[in-house]
Amino acid sequence: MTEFERIYKEYFRNVFLYVKALSNNEQIAEDITSETFFKAMNAIDSFNGSCDIRIWLCQIAKNSYISYLRKNKKTMHYELNEDLPDRTDVEQSVINSEMSFAVHKILHQLPEPYKEVFTLRVFGELSFKEIASLFSKTDNWACHAWY
Repeated sequence: MTEFERIYKEYFRNVFLYVKALSNNEQIAEDITSETFFKAMNAIDSFNGSCDIRIWLCQIAKNSYISYLRKNKKTMHYELNEDLPDRTDVEQSVINSEMSFAVHKILHQLPEPYKEVFTLRVFGELSFKEIASLFSKTDNWACHAWY
């Protein structure tokens, strides 16, 4: 197994969850994650090790997602599922969707950098030290931005 294959296997889930949290769309997350690792593979020689590789990958993912948003002007298309669940499942799905929307609405209203710190901590599963490194701040700053 090559070093890059090891990196891919070890960090794919982190990058995918991070992008999924940013986009709230699994298909977009899959596409951006693939693009992230493609870009990382082409730029691995320029990685100088000054930060954790997971942070470097998440930064590439974030920039790729921002480029995606610019290119698509924040327009997202959702496909309908052809399999319709029974009424109970639909009701529960609506309740879950409304709760999820409420949480995302609250998160969306958070000012930066708190929104990104939350996303990195919860969905990207980064430590406070890794988050601090990403922002070129102290661990203490990352902890305070979290609370």
